[in-house]
Amino acid sequence: MALAELIRSDGEAPGWLRLPALVRIVIVYLAARVITTGFFWGAAQLSTVGSRFGPHPSVGSLLMGWDAQWYWFIAVHGYPTTLPTDDSGAVTQNQWAFMPVYPYLARLFGGEGAGWQPAAIGISLVAGLLACIVLYLLLRERLDQDAATWAIVFFACAPLAAIFQIGYAESLFLLWLFLALWCTQRRRYGWLYPLVLLMAFTRPGVLAFALFLALHGVHRWFARHRERLRAGEVVHIVALGLLSAAAGFAWPVIAGLATGVPDAYMQTELSWRRGWIAGDGGFAPFEAFWQAAGFWFRTWGLGEVTGFIALIVVVVALALVLVFGPRVRRLGPEIRLWSASYLMYLMAVFFPQSSVFRLLVPLSPLWGAAAVPRSRAWRFGVLAGCLAGQWWWIYNMYGLGYTYWQIP
Repeated sequence: MALAELIRSDGEAPGWLRLPALVRIVIVYLAARVITTGFFWGAAQLSTVGSRFGPHPSVGSLLMGWDAQWYWFIAVHGYPTTLPTDDSGAVTQNQWAFMPVYPYLARLFGGEGAGWQPAAIGISLVAGLLACIVLYLLLRERLDQDAATWAIVFFACAPLAAIFQIGYAESLFLLWLFLALWCTQRRRYGWLYPLVLLMAFTRPGVLAFALFLALHGVHRWFARHRERLRAGEVVHIVALGLLSAAAGFAWPVIAGLATGVPDAYMQTELSWRRGWIAGDGGFAPFEAFWQAAGFWFRTWGLGEVTGFIALIVVVVALALVLVFGPRVRRLGPEIRLWSASYLMYLMAVFFPQSSVFRLLVPLSPLWGAAAVPRSRAWRFGVLAGCLAGQWWWIYNMYGLGYTYWQIP
């Protein structure tokens, strides 16, 4: 039904809903990208000598800034077989922190020279549009076309919507993820096998999908009196869960084999953490969020204990919203289970710092909950908040660059 709606107009629907869904999505997405480009232009004009981009850089320089440089470096030089180290012998930041699908796909279309950059941005733009289309289909399983369309408006204009036109792998990962969630929602498990592998080598996060599949299997089991659970589906869910887990650990194994250092990937990831706290102290699941709560609240002069209490309050609040929130429940079990799985994954592996907002983007199906209320004031208020947040993020990350993120 939703697939047919993409290209079918509805003369009886009010206003813009008369247009085919595909047309609405394309218009929204293109308009949002024009706005985002304007924000980048404004940030370039306000960029100072304190920014890593210098005064008045070009918009193109901003679009290829920060981690986009790492992806380009991978496309040109590949991955190191000897890990770089500092004077103390600690592993420093290097290419192994980034997966290969995005940079090599851009190299396939644009080569290794100047053509790589427009190819990378083009992939992000196209993948972002396709992600919008798939997200609409995903949400239409539970929401009416008005709410689903507004969810796409929020998604395309979200505070982190700049990722749709910078040289990052996020857009491509979102496309694979939304396709995987949609296939799960429609019980098309066979399509998940290639999608799991694509996710695993595009961006970290497939281990969260493994947890999601486990929770999805448990949910299907307990709901089997309402929806028949076939033996073949059980086999698929178990096999896909194992594949997701294996794929999630494959990159660290590859990095270890290529460098001769078994924990090369872990040491590389911890090198980014050293930019925020002295030393890394090794890795222990869920430890980083406690460290970050103490670190940031101490930095802000609020005390570590306050940080620990705030972390507990936020975790409990998120759990209550996902379990009992009526608007979130409207989205169905797949989106709720994915959101819970991904949040648990982040808490297990990530040290919250300047990337924390970007790493929350895979929770974007929850925009559907924000689109449920029909109040115009609410919807335009959310949209205004999205655009204000987008400008704030672009200005602080690109206009100020290092200036903003300097720690006292």
